[in-house]
Amino acid sequence: MPLRDAAFAILAALVAGGVGPAVAASADPEGEHVILQTPAGGLSGVTIEGVRAFKGVPYAAPPVGTGRWRPPAPAPHWTGLRDARAFGPACVQPTPRVQTIYSADLGRTSEDCLTLNIWTPANAEKAPVIVWIHGGALVAGSSRETLYDGSRLAAQGVVVVSINYRLGVLGYLAHPALSAESTDGVSGNYGLMDQIEALKWVQRNIAAFGGDPQNVTIAGESAGGLSVMYLMASPPARGLFTKVIAQSAYMISTPELKAARYGMPSAEDAGARLARTLQAPSARALRSLDAQTLTDAAALAGFLPFGAVDGKLLPGQLVDVFDRGDQAPVPILAGFNSGEVRSLKMLAPPTPSSPADYERTIRERYGDLADAFLALYPSSDMGESILATTRDALYGWTSERLVRSQTALQRPSFLYYFDHGYPAADAAGLHGFHASELPYMFGRLTRTPPLWPKVPDTAEERALSDVMVAYWTAFARDGAPGQVAGVSWPAYGEERQFMRFEKMPRPAERLLPGMFDLHEQAMCRRRASGTQPWNWNVGLASPSLIGTAGSTGGECG
Repeated sequence: MPLRDAAFAILAALVAGGVGPAVAASADPEGEHVILQTPAGGLSGVTIEGVRAFKGVPYAAPPVGTGRWRPPAPAPHWTGLRDARAFGPACVQPTPRVQTIYSADLGRTSEDCLTLNIWTPANAEKAPVIVWIHGGALVAGSSRETLYDGSRLAAQGVVVVSINYRLGVLGYLAHPALSAESTDGVSGNYGLMDQIEALKWVQRNIAAFGGDPQNVTIAGESAGGLSVMYLMASPPARGLFTKVIAQSAYMISTPELKAARYGMPSAEDAGARLARTLQAPSARALRSLDAQTLTDAAALAGFLPFGAVDGKLLPGQLVDVFDRGDQAPVPILAGFNSGEVRSLKMLAPPTPSSPADYERTIRERYGDLADAFLALYPSSDMGESILATTRDALYGWTSERLVRSQTALQRPSFLYYFDHGYPAADAAGLHGFHASELPYMFGRLTRTPPLWPKVPDTAEERALSDVMVAYWTAFARDGAPGQVAGVSWPAYGEERQFMRFEKMPRPAERLLPGMFDLHEQAMCRRRASGTQPWNWNVGLASPSLIGTAGSTGGECG
């Protein structure tokens, strides 16, 4: 599927919807009030069942008015006591036009949205910290989503921080006029800058909440996982975290700021084209537009946000940075789900009229790689093969590439495959669907969106959630998930070991044999051609890979 055509499908689907100790002050229907003094200022939060929660805490100044499309400025210190018992507004995002299983009421949105939330054990001291980056295609989502309730993880001894960051056109617009304003001559990547500013806030303040600033894990799912990889590759983020968790991440090609490459226009050219469409050719004109009107219009025009290779925040394509070994040398836990594309079918091409058509197209597109492709994704079950192709090319290949890369840096690396189903999901054809691991690893099985297939309240489901919570918190604490319920999670290593989550965890070796090698070769050929992107245009939607063989570096050698 071409990048621009896919933009409409993705937007339609994913836009759905001195430091002192805490002192209890007064009772509250939602818990007991608690006051905390931090370097940023005093906070009034709430304690429930031994977990303190502080919500809607600003980490950066509001990026409004002339602050729109500028690097975030640190939030000013406040005096007095700030009420931190309610989430802040979500960042501005396109008005929902369809409903999906991910749809949820995020409440008010605003440009004044650069806030974070903290859940911490009541008596925490130098506790490990998880900073959670929400998903939503860099277009939608919020740290206030019920899926991301950090109270259960905090009850296991981890400080959890969830963050907002600028989204869509407000977070990732590049434009020549905006670059001209910058002392570095760059634009775009504002959402990534926000994430870095939030991590700096954590470094300055998290000790007041009982967290250890020297033991910070960044974690995210989907676009949150993409953000984790951007942060691993970004020099300004170096030293702000010590471990990473990437769930259903996708290491796709991304635009370069000033040059057209890999079949994509430069990020500046794409931004200038959007500005002309919006009849706002200057930075001043763009800033004069109402934030919601601008965001909706950009989405309808097909603007799809990604990080831009600018030589400062992002020094190169992710595959190149990781091939050079220039990413953050930290332990990693990464993985994906068996049914990723069952809930994201807009990412998959339509099914051909016959198996013969399927095989002919694959041979035309994949050439000498076609036999390997058809062995993995046969024409005998075209529907399942198409879903598996897109799943593997985006999420499976990325997950294995990540653990291979960190293993090469001699860092502990752990791979998982979430293949768990339950009655409501399986009945809807959504076994192991995209993000279905989140209620389990957050330990909040009942905190799902309204249209989400309901997780049954059974001992079996709770047991799986318990072990995932234990593995994730152990990794955040020690850099290894260790042993839970008598089952040790092995490092990836030379045996290519991974953990399979079905009814319960089960160690195994060599996930989906041949999968990684096929999609690595396909990416290598596209990169060598210099004219082809690598994203969800795979399988039947792939460009021809014939005659583009040959590349150097990393896995492509």
